[in-house]
Amino acid sequence: MRIRDWDRNLQVRLFGETLMNTTFWMFFPFMAIYFADSFGKETASMLLIVSQLFSVVANLMGGYCADVFGRKRMMVLSAYGQGAAFLVFALASSPWWSSPLAGFLCFTFAGICVAFYWPASQAMVADVVPEKDRSHVFAVFYTSVNISVVIGPTIGGLFYADHLFGLLLLAACSCLTMAAMLARQLRETAPHSVGGRGTVPWPRFWREQMGQYAVIVRDRTFFLFIIAGVLIAQTFMQLDLLLPVYMKETLHKETLWAGWTVDGANAFGLLIAENGLLVALCTVMVTRQMARFSERWAFIGSSVLYGITMWLFSQTSSFFGFAAVMVLFTLAELMTAGLQQSFVSRMAPEDMRGQYFAAASLRFTIGRMVAPLSLAAAAWVGYTWTFVGLGMLALASAALYARMFRQAGQQTERPDISLFQ
Repeated sequence: MRIRDWDRNLQVRLFGETLMNTTFWMFFPFMAIYFADSFGKETASMLLIVSQLFSVVANLMGGYCADVFGRKRMMVLSAYGQGAAFLVFALASSPWWSSPLAGFLCFTFAGICVAFYWPASQAMVADVVPEKDRSHVFAVFYTSVNISVVIGPTIGGLFYADHLFGLLLLAACSCLTMAAMLARQLRETAPHSVGGRGTVPWPRFWREQMGQYAVIVRDRTFFLFIIAGVLIAQTFMQLDLLLPVYMKETLHKETLWAGWTVDGANAFGLLIAENGLLVALCTVMVTRQMARFSERWAFIGSSVLYGITMWLFSQTSSFFGFAAVMVLFTLAELMTAGLQQSFVSRMAPEDMRGQYFAAASLRFTIGRMVAPLSLAAAAWVGYTWTFVGLGMLALASAALYARMFRQAGQQTERPDISLFQ
C-alpha cells in the first residue's frame, strides 16, 4: 500500500508527526541528564516515576475518550496541550527564569497529553486501513519516528547544553502548528456508534471505563502481552534513562577520528542517531525476514536479545563498543517493530479499539513509570548489577511471551487463532 494511496488523515498525520517528533527528540534524550543534574539521581528517579504514574491514568482515560468522544478531538486537544507545556518549559529554562521544578511539571503535563494522543492515533489507523495493510502502515509511521530520532538527537547533541530554551521553544511551535493542522484537515473516523456520544457524568464515566477495562483484563492472552511488555520495556526505556547517565560518567574525552573528540553527552546523541538511522534503513528488511518465522519466535527472540545487550552495555566503556552493542539493541527492537500494533488490532473489537490500544500502551506507560528505578539502583548497587538485573527482566519477558502463545493456542474459539500459532 503506497503512501499516495493512504487515507488523507494518515498522510496529514505522517507529515505533522514527523515534524513534531523531530523537534521533540532534539531535547528528550537529554532529560534524564537534566533532571539528574538538577535534583540528583535518586530524586530524579522518584520524580520520573511520579510523572509516569499520571501518564498511566491518562493513558487509560485516553483510550476511553478516543472511543467516546472521537479520535480527532482527542488528538487535537492533546497536541495543543503539548505545545502549551513545552512553551512554559521553555520559559522555565530561559535566560530570564530558571526553574527545574516548573520544567518537571511541564514535562509531566506533556507526558499526560502524549498518553491521551497515542490511543486515538493508533485507533485511527485501525479505523481506516484494511487489516492486510496495517502492519505496513504502522511500520511506515514507526520508520518516520526513527528518521526523527536520527535528526533530532544529532542536532540536540550540538545545542542542548547551551540552547535548551531554543530547543523547547521550537518544540512548542511545532506542536501548536501540528494541532492547528489536525483541527483543519482531519475528519473523524470513530464508528458512529461510539464517536457521537454526548458528555457523560463523571461517576458514570469512571464506572463505564473500569467496566470496559475489566473486560480487557479478563482476556488472558492480552493480559500476558501487557505484563511481558512492561518487563521488556525496562530494557529499551533505558535508552533515554540509564544509558545517557552511564555514558556521561564512564565515557570521558575520546578521540574518534581526525582529531574529533566526544564526551559522554555528545557520544550519546550520536548513539541515538545511530539507532534511528538503523531503524530507518532496516525496518522493512528485518520485517520481511521476520515474516519467515512465527510471531512466537519473533517476540521471544527479541526479548532474549535485549537481555544480552543489557549485559554487553555493562561491559562497555568506549564509544565504538557502545556503537557495536547498539547494532544488536536495534535488531532486538526491529524484530517486533512491524508485529506489535497489528497484533493488538487483530484482538480488538471494533467498538473498543481505542481502549485496547490504550491498554496495550500500558506496556510503555507503566514501563516508563517503573524504569527510572534503574537510576536509583545504579546509585545503590552500581551500574553493572543494574544492567544485569535489567537483562534478567528481559529473559522473564521471553518466558511470559512463550506462555502467552501457549495460552493463545488454547483459545480455539477465536476465529483468527491461527495468527498466533
